[in-house]
Amino acid sequence: MTTTQTRPAPATAAEPSAKRGLAARVSLGRVFAPVPSEFLLIASTTLLLTVFGLVMVLSATSATATARGEAPWEIVLKQGLFAIIGIPLMLIASRFPLSFWKKMAWPALIGAVAFQMLVFTPLGHSNDGNRNWITIAGFQAQPSEFLKIALALWVAYVLFRKQTLLRKWQHVFIPLVPVSILAIATVLAGDDLGTAMILALIVLGALFFSGVRLRIFILPALAAAAAVAYLAVASPDRMRRFMSFLNPNCLDDYFNDCYQPLHGIWGLASGGIFGLGLGNSREKYDWLPAAANDYIFAIVGEELGLIGCAVVLALFALFAVGAFHVIRKTDDPFVRIAAGGITVWIVGQALINIGVVLRVFPVLGVPLPFMSQGGTSLLSVLLACGVLLSFARTLPASVARRDAAIAQARARRTRSAGTRG
Repeated sequence: MTTTQTRPAPATAAEPSAKRGLAARVSLGRVFAPVPSEFLLIASTTLLLTVFGLVMVLSATSATATARGEAPWEIVLKQGLFAIIGIPLMLIASRFPLSFWKKMAWPALIGAVAFQMLVFTPLGHSNDGNRNWITIAGFQAQPSEFLKIALALWVAYVLFRKQTLLRKWQHVFIPLVPVSILAIATVLAGDDLGTAMILALIVLGALFFSGVRLRIFILPALAAAAAVAYLAVASPDRMRRFMSFLNPNCLDDYFNDCYQPLHGIWGLASGGIFGLGLGNSREKYDWLPAAANDYIFAIVGEELGLIGCAVVLALFALFAVGAFHVIRKTDDPFVRIAAGGITVWIVGQALINIGVVLRVFPVLGVPLPFMSQGGTSLLSVLLACGVLLSFARTLPASVARRDAAIAQARARRTRSAGTRG
């Protein structure tokens, strides 16, 4: 009796081709997968605020540029160049996985601190009393802007690695507090208190969203407030500006510290509800100092009125909604902490800038994110938004894991109840 062995048919050439085609379809499916609504909300508000800012920078600088014999679009072209670089960088950053941002936390902070130290070399120079700028190949840069995003990522990574130890204050404060103080001190050494306050806000925001105990959070918050108060009192220039802010009769000091705040308020007041019309500002004719920088919101109010200011506030509110949705929906502590720090930075800095224009706060010298003139500021904010967009891409997986965990918990409770019954 002979047995006939049946051998499997040899693989045809079509099978590897079919597998490659399937892999290609899966890869393309990941590339063109629909993005979460948070991604669209953050990306759309970012682009709208950036374009809005370019239009307002053109309007605020055209008069003074023409008076200097330059083309009216000279300054906005430089700002637009940074927008052209920053928007693609934002979209590229949005494609990076979470593992990349975690690995980059320490190198980013070390690189940002080293970059900030360049202001104390021959490349650095002072601007409005702050030594916080460098000039390379004819371009000015403010290294402290990149320190903001690096510090947010680093604090998030440290707190993420210590999630199980955050009940002990020693593990919360070390190495977070000493390293953060060192990074902020490099900015304070250049006499830039406004940027140092934003950096402190980033650290406090990250601490808040890490879930540490309230009493542990309050200690660094009180320490930061005490440090700001001391630095304000210790500097005669800052103390003079602060007392001018508290002066109810600011007109008495019109030609000194009240000059800029008064012209900012007058610009907003003259705009009324509908504004004077785009390009029709009077304050931009060298009446309002830093019209395209720290006081660009006053030009928005003067030219576009209350409606224009409301549009800006609404765009920042929508941006905050998208960012806070990322914080709320994620199940990754690193995403929650880093997104919290970045959101506090961007939204908090916007509120401080607008508060300065409205004379709610004394003059602090912080720009309005997305809109103020300043290529380094725009580039760093767009890159930070790219990080937020990268986090937003992870939300469907986070929501799916959370739903699966809830379903498993319900199933266990049901089985437990059935067993008891």
